[in-house]
Amino acid sequence: MNRQEIDALVQKINVDTATGPVDARIQQIIVRLLGDLFQAIEDLDISQTEVWKGLEYFTDAGQAHELGLLAAGLGLEHYLDLRADEADAKAGITGGTPRTIEGPLYVAGAPASVGFARMDDGSESDYIDTLIIEGTVTDTQGNIIPNAKVEIWHANGLGNYSFFDKSQSDFNLRRTIFTNEHGKYTALTTIPVGYGCPPEGTTQAVLNKLGRHGNRPSHVHYFVSAPNYRKLTTQFNIEGDQYLWDDFAFVTREGLVATAVDVADTDQMARHGLTKPFKHITFNFKLTQDTDTAPSTVIDRRRAIA
Repeated sequence: MNRQEIDALVQKINVDTATGPVDARIQQIIVRLLGDLFQAIEDLDISQTEVWKGLEYFTDAGQAHELGLLAAGLGLEHYLDLRADEADAKAGITGGTPRTIEGPLYVAGAPASVGFARMDDGSESDYIDTLIIEGTVTDTQGNIIPNAKVEIWHANGLGNYSFFDKSQSDFNLRRTIFTNEHGKYTALTTIPVGYGCPPEGTTQAVLNKLGRHGNRPSHVHYFVSAPNYRKLTTQFNIEGDQYLWDDFAFVTREGLVATAVDVADTDQMARHGLTKPFKHITFNFKLTQDTDTAPSTVIDRRRAIA
C-alpha cells in the first residue's frame, strides 16, 4: 500500500465506523500513530511474526513494570525534555535550573520536614560514605524562596530504591524538605550508587539487541516547587562516575553535574553532628516564574504511592 491507501484504510477502520461519542483527541492520535505504524511495516517489510513478537514484548514489559524504564532507555523521556526546552525558549523563559527526566521510581508521600532531613535509616552507615547535600532555592533573579518544596530520592549502596526493593525500610532515602526562612535545605544521607537495568529484564533485552549498556551513574532525583513558580523536575549526576557522560537514560546535562567533596575537618564534622569524615555536595536551584502564558511543567502520569 502507498500512504494514501494506508490513510484511507485507517480512516475507514477507526473513524468511519464510529457510532457513539468520540474522544476527538484520542482518535486523532490513534489515527496518526496507526498510519505511521502501517507505513513502517510497508517500508521495512516487517513480517507478521515480527509484529506479534513486538506485541508480546510490550505485554511482557508491562507485566514487568518496565515500560517507564524503556521510555528512559530509548530516549523518549529525554526527547520530551528537549521538546519542553524548545517550548520554554519560544515563550521567552530562560535562566532556570535545567530540567531532566523524572524516571520511573518516584514514590509519593515521603516524610516531610523544614530545613533539614536525614534520609537514610542507618542500615548502610557502617560501609557507605555519609553524604550531606546542601543548597538554596531562589528565583532567576537570586531572590530566596522560603518554604519551597524539595522532594529528594535516590538509590542505596546496591543501586536499589526503597518501595521497589522490599528489603529496604519504608521511605528509605526518600524525603520532602521545605526550605527554611533563608531558602535553604540540607539532606543528611548516604552516597548513592549508580545502577544498571535488570540484566534479565525486558529493557536490557532490547538494549542488548541495540548493542547498548543499561547503566546509570550515581545520581539524586528532585522535584522542586513553590507557589507562583513552575515545578522543576531534575536530578544531578555525580562527577567522577564512569557513566557520567554515558548515561543510558541520557540524563546528564550541563549544569546538572555535582561534585562530591571529601570533608575531614573536625569542626565541619561537629557542625553536622558527625564523628567521621563525610562527602559534601552543594546543589542550588533557580525556579522560573509561573505565568498564564508559560508552558506547564506539571505532568500527569501514574506514580507509586506508598
